[in-house]
Amino acid sequence: MRAVELHTAGEPPTVVDRDDPTPASGEVLIQVTAAPITPLDLLCASGRSYFGVPRTPYVPGVQGVGTVDGRAVWFPLSAGMAPGDGSMAGAAAVPEADLVTLPADVQPTEVAALGLSAIAAFMALTWRGELAAGETVVVLGAGGVVGQAAVQLARLHGAARVVGAARSHAGQQRALAAGADAVVELDVDDPDDVAELADRLGAAAEGPVDLVLDPLFGIPAAAALRCLRAGGRLVNLGGSADERCPLDSSTIRSRSLHLLGYTNNALTRDQKVEAMQVVAGHSAAGRLSVAHEVVPLEDAADAWRRQASGETAGRLVLVP
Repeated sequence: MRAVELHTAGEPPTVVDRDDPTPASGEVLIQVTAAPITPLDLLCASGRSYFGVPRTPYVPGVQGVGTVDGRAVWFPLSAGMAPGDGSMAGAAAVPEADLVTLPADVQPTEVAALGLSAIAAFMALTWRGELAAGETVVVLGAGGVVGQAAVQLARLHGAARVVGAARSHAGQQRALAAGADAVVELDVDDPDDVAELADRLGAAAEGPVDLVLDPLFGIPAAAALRCLRAGGRLVNLGGSADERCPLDSSTIRSRSLHLLGYTNNALTRDQKVEAMQVVAGHSAAGRLSVAHEVVPLEDAADAWRRQASGETAGRLVLVP
């Protein structure tokens, strides 16, 4: 089979010939139909993640879509986080217990593009953020894959108004295409601008905000906190803008705000399966999608470079 192989942490992978993997006890052989290149793949392959330097050579890919026994499945893997190979190949050996059977009419590349990002958006909104019907939601980083999914999922699961915030014009347009009622430009870099951004977010929300989904942290999170109603919640999924945030103690205390952290790693196997079933169901019904580009596996090295440098308008999905 053809496979993407990473030989040195921090360097781009190459495409090579490999033998099909041999499933261990409890595993099955999946014929891969789509494998996305995600920020987690890049982070693990860099050797700078908290998982440590990966054992090389290995096939990257922490998730994928494929077929086994005539059925379409989505599957997660721990490539780069633990010894073993991932999804960026013609076939992958996957623990059978981790497989999620997909609806028969689902598009493999659509589900691959959504994948763990949509699981994170869904669970951060519903499980961690306790989204309730009729609430107002602000999605920071709404032009990214997590953000696009969150805008749609918030609406699908009861939000009355959804505001997307993104830095670039293209990101704002993706948020609008996902169904945001309004978008706000994230164009601040100075902590002194927090109040001004908070005013713009509040105006777009047309009232107090109940829930903020935050994959950015930094100044955007500090501004969004100021828009929350008493008892409002901010769920943080990452620090794409900054690992530090100029929070006001008085803002947090005066409104008894809830600051919540989220990671997919905290999910049980059953939670992950159930979340993907929801995501796949929405995808199959045409209610959930994100911007993505399908790339032949043979072009994986260039696609990897493009994803790492941000030279793409959406998730890149490899097709063997």
